[in-house]
Amino acid sequence: MEDTVTAAIRRYEQRRNCRFRFDALLSDMDGVLYDSMKYHAAAWAATMQGEGIECTSDEFYMHEGRTGKATINIYYRRDKGRDADDEETARIYAEKARRFVAFGKADLMPGAQKLMLHIKEAGVKTVLVTGSGQRSLLDKIEADYPGIFTPETMVTAFDVKKGKPDAEPYLMGLKKGGVASNNAAVLENAPLGVEAGVAAGIFTIAVNTGPLPDAALVEAGADLVFPDMASLYRQIDKIITYNR
Repeated sequence: MEDTVTAAIRRYEQRRNCRFRFDALLSDMDGVLYDSMKYHAAAWAATMQGEGIECTSDEFYMHEGRTGKATINIYYRRDKGRDADDEETARIYAEKARRFVAFGKADLMPGAQKLMLHIKEAGVKTVLVTGSGQRSLLDKIEADYPGIFTPETMVTAFDVKKGKPDAEPYLMGLKKGGVASNNAAVLENAPLGVEAGVAAGIFTIAVNTGPLPDAALVEAGADLVFPDMASLYRQIDKIITYNR
């Protein structure tokens, strides 16, 4: 009987009519590399409440991965019946960023450094694909994950016109990694990010580091769901060595 990981890869191969090989990892940042989503969610909620918009912090986990502009417009359309203009968007996002920075340093996600180093040492390329434009986190990547990512292998909110759940961020990640969709895996923690990875035709792994149920990630299309980085680390060699 096949183990869960191998069975998931074979289902992906059958669905895509392809041969999978793990040559590149396309990794999200918030909620994957950093335990930062709780701060993003709280900052978004406080900022939007300051705009007179009723919301809770937990609901922003469902918007994780969207660009700031897209997130703002969801609430503006819902409560104000229109998109935010450029001045409003800039002001709101600046306030959200200020509130986020005020929380202080975001901790590294437990087990993420060990996982990324192991993947890199196995010869797998690593590409960062984030909807964030938060300079405070982007500037920390090299210090916290030395040698794992480079500016040339990062896709951020500054690089795309359409954020997650659109496939564009991960399609760009494939291009920067120089690999085909069946030669990569996505690592995500959010439903919209999972949807983006699936839309790009990539084998998509979810690690549930937030308050949402596993079912939200499964329904988004995740090929595998793990409860934490340590659980993924224990299985990662099955993915690394598949078809090698």
